[in-house]
Amino acid sequence: MSRNIKVAHVTTVDISLRYLLLNQLRYLQEQGYEVVGVSSAGQDAAYVEGAGIRHCAVPMTRNFTPLADLVSLWRLYRLMRRERFAIVHTHNPKPGLLGQLAARMAGVPIVVNTLHGFYFHDKTPAHWRRFYITLEKIAARCSDVILSQNSEDIETAVREGICARDKIKYLGNGIDLTRFARGKIDAGELERKRAELGIGGDERVVGFVGRLVAEKGVLELLGAARIVLERAKNMRFLFVGPPDMKKEDALTPEIATEYGIAEHCTFTGLRNDMPEMYALMDVFVLPSHREGFPRAPMEASAMGVPAVVTDIRGCREAVVQDVNGALVSLGNVEELAEAILELVSNKEKEKRLGENGVRMARERFDERRIFGTVSEEYARLITEKIRVDDATTISDKEPNPIS
Repeated sequence: MSRNIKVAHVTTVDISLRYLLLNQLRYLQEQGYEVVGVSSAGQDAAYVEGAGIRHCAVPMTRNFTPLADLVSLWRLYRLMRRERFAIVHTHNPKPGLLGQLAARMAGVPIVVNTLHGFYFHDKTPAHWRRFYITLEKIAARCSDVILSQNSEDIETAVREGICARDKIKYLGNGIDLTRFARGKIDAGELERKRAELGIGGDERVVGFVGRLVAEKGVLELLGAARIVLERAKNMRFLFVGPPDMKKEDALTPEIATEYGIAEHCTFTGLRNDMPEMYALMDVFVLPSHREGFPRAPMEASAMGVPAVVTDIRGCREAVVQDVNGALVSLGNVEELAEAILELVSNKEKEKRLGENGVRMARERFDERRIFGTVSEEYARLITEKIRVDDATTISDKEPNPIS
């Protein structure tokens, strides 16, 4: 069924294609689809193409930029008319709107959106919340199906009138369990990593993985670190991830100096040795303000590292209180510090939650299940919306109206 079916996955930036979607794109290609990645140009596009996935560059900004967004919409439309995709599958808020609108304008038969978490959250000001909900409603009208990474967003979408319940389905999220396995880590290599990063042999490591932006809770973690350091010795705070200078809330490693704890912090930037980075950690922390279904806590759990995350949509699906970690209130620095201290001072609990995390990852976080769900949805939509025969390819079909 998938022969001659051209699929485009649209993200804002190429780093998402490489680090979040590449395994999924490869899986679909193995299923017989012709897969294309669409995003802004960048250094990761070459890696994606080297992995066998063709890349088409369309400039897109990650912030709200009306004039630039109109240009991006036009370029996406031109690309989709030229390539005659059978399926356009969008990711993240900006492509979810622009990519789906362009696909409908270009007459793409099937439009799918993966919801990686709504841009609004519990503390979003009312006027911005209404604005983002309006954009989500427009985007949803373009979708044949919305695949939500977390179950709570399904209820939010229905409650806020973004879409009907029968249009949105649960997808979940997953990771490569063959890669994130502590048994594959070489002890000698791990010691070399500690030395490379300046981590002392007796230091306990609290780790963060993500972009260096305020929305990820970096400032709350630094505030909590200051409290932790007043009560615990030999602590190292390891920040793995790059500054995101295109975001208005971007942060740089120098922020640790403002908190007076720079000597206890290590900032690595973007790394490609993530299993080793998790293996260095005693506790993983993600005090994020907004998530869909974050990968980092899943990866930490698979590596046997207990996770402390914010008690928000998405994070609650990756971490269960006192099972594989702890949930803390959004923005509560003192509560975050207490959760970290409880784990680093209680090795028995740390070990128990870590072991639970490994079991939980095996049961819930296998990315192959996600890939199978996506493939099943494609097959269902092809059967419902398009007839494929020897005489006519999908690309020749008439445009479908927005549903």
